[in-house]
Amino acid sequence: MDLPVDDSEDSWPLLSLASSFFIVFGGVLPYIPQYQEIKRTSNPDGFSTLVCLVLLVANILRIFFWFGKFFEFPLLLQSILMIVTMLVLLSLCCSLQNVNRVSTKQHHFTDFELDYFWKWSRFEDYVQFCFSLTISGALLTYLFLDIPAYVEGIGLVSLLTEATLGIPQLLQNFKNRSTRGMSVKMVLLWTAGDCFKTGYFVLKATPAQFWMCGTLQICIDLAIILQVLLYARKPHSKFG
Repeated sequence: MDLPVDDSEDSWPLLSLASSFFIVFGGVLPYIPQYQEIKRTSNPDGFSTLVCLVLLVANILRIFFWFGKFFEFPLLLQSILMIVTMLVLLSLCCSLQNVNRVSTKQHHFTDFELDYFWKWSRFEDYVQFCFSLTISGALLTYLFLDIPAYVEGIGLVSLLTEATLGIPQLLQNFKNRSTRGMSVKMVLLWTAGDCFKTGYFVLKATPAQFWMCGTLQICIDLAIILQVLLYARKPHSKFG
């Protein structure tokens, strides 16, 4: 008599592959509607470019963390793709800000003016910042890679930074008293993606820093969704 075949054993590798694929590419999906929204309105003011800063710093640091404590390879690929995506989004914002800018005063990364940090006039300045952070991080990681406290610390800083991803947008909405210019689709995709990846972290037994920070991200996502509902009832806003 033939023994029954357990189809779950055959389907598990496919599910694992699908989840890994989503982890790599799912992280950038929320920024497609935001890119389209900015492109359509030719106005980046409703989107906080500090979101790009948070993700660039977090993912650059996460790459260094990977060299000190190997974790799921799809998460490394996700970081590389996210860095590219943020640079593309920043490039669009910079080009539109330059078109709409009234003042002719230029501010550059090499001026080292704290008041104008992340408010530079050229896209090249943002690239210079990323390059400087990468070189500094690579040097420190090379020197301290064998020190567990450094490796765990850089992983924690990376993931805590990413966990604050929604805070700049939360504050931008509060300042504007409006969510106009922000893609609601982006936030909904943030929420769905954060729920998925937090579950992925738990199932894959990744370092605790991952799922703890993922949980914090979900809470911030829900706060932004609450803003969408709250400000939708108010007829007056900064943009009005």
